[in-house]
Formats: sequence, structure tokens, C-alpha cells
Amino acid sequence: MDKKYYNMKIIRNNIIPFKGFKAINLFGILFVRKNARIDDITLNHEAIHTAQMKELLYIFFYVLYIIDWLIGLMAYVSFSKAYREVCFEKEAYANEKDLSYLQRRKIFAFIKYLYSK
Repeated sequence: MDKKYYNMKIIRNNIIPFKGFKAINLFGILFVRKNARIDDITLNHEAIHTAQMKELLYIFFYVLYIIDWLIGLMAYVSFSKAYREVCFEKEAYANEKDLSYLQRRKIFAFIKYLYSK
């Protein structure tokens, strides 16, 4: 994948994300633990989230993300399972190794992952 598709500012620090996580994408800015190694797959995963955020005008991405996560939490009673079942995460994980995915991704592609298993 051409690096121009990542188009994310990366900030390395020891505060965000919390210990145990290597990176978090907040409003298209990638916060990475200082000593964490991030590769093209991680960058592609986060770039997919940035595309999702942009098409939902950022705030609606977070509103829908939380709603989807809460529904998953009620269904699975597991924080990690609920996280993996969020439609945005399912799209990102399903396509993170395809480094050309963003070049052909259709708008609102995450919708097909809403009720997929």
C-alpha cells in the first residue's frame, strides 16, 4: 500500500493508549505507545477506521461504535468479544492485510458487517 493512503498523523507517547494497547485512532490521529512497533497491517487497519470516521462525520462513527459495542456486550457479556463484533472492527480486521483495500473500498462498506458472523 502506498503510504499516502495512510494519511494519518502519528503521535508516539506513553499516555494514550493505555498500557496493554499499542495504538488507538482518535479522529484520524493515531496515538501509539512509544516503544510499540506498528507495521503496514496496523496502519492499514487504522486507515480503514479513518475512512469510516470521515464518511460518518467523525461524531456519528463514535456514537454508532458505542451503540454497536454495547449491543455486543449485552449479547456476549465479554468486553473483548463485544469489541471484535463491532461492525467497524469486523471490516477493519477482515481487510487489514489487503493493503490496496482502501483504493477500492465503497462508501459505507462497514454496513455489510453489521449483522455478519
